[in-house]
Amino acid sequence: MNRDTLLHIIRFIGLILVQVIVLNHVNFLGFLNPYIYIIFILLAPININRSLFLVISFLLGLTIDMFGDSGGVHAAACTIIAFFRPIALRSVFGLSYEFQTVKLSNVRFGELFVYVIIMVLTHHIVLFSLEIFNFSHILLITKKALFSSLFTIVTTMLVLVLFRRNNS
Repeated sequence: MNRDTLLHIIRFIGLILVQVIVLNHVNFLGFLNPYIYIIFILLAPININRSLFLVISFLLGLTIDMFGDSGGVHAAACTIIAFFRPIALRSVFGLSYEFQTVKLSNVRFGELFVYVIIMVLTHHIVLFSLEIFNFSHILLITKKALFSSLFTIVTTMLVLVLFRRNNS
């Protein structure tokens, strides 16, 4: 097992623990929770085997579901953003992604910010649509998705900036 694989395993376990032990108990303004466990999906290697990545993302969401008794909505949202990730990467990073030269630890802040926004919004829209699952509550779905997305984006960017590796 190499150093990068060990880092990803530690990130996987660490993010689950932080989410389950701390962040699932945060109810800012009564309904806002940051879901930073998706950082694992955001920072997964660009060249990871796609089938393996979908399975790992599903297991990540399923683990959060088991601890939160949420009926599979996190597993579904994680699987969908894992499936959608290459499209988001291609949209944000263009040719750098196509030629597999993009490293998420070295990208500019603006590109990283746009990538995080796209992925978090997608995750939260799916998550809250499945959680509420009633089209007559579209305003509630929108409110929860937008405000939780803002909270998650800010928290995620803080984590990514604070723990960014200095490669200079």
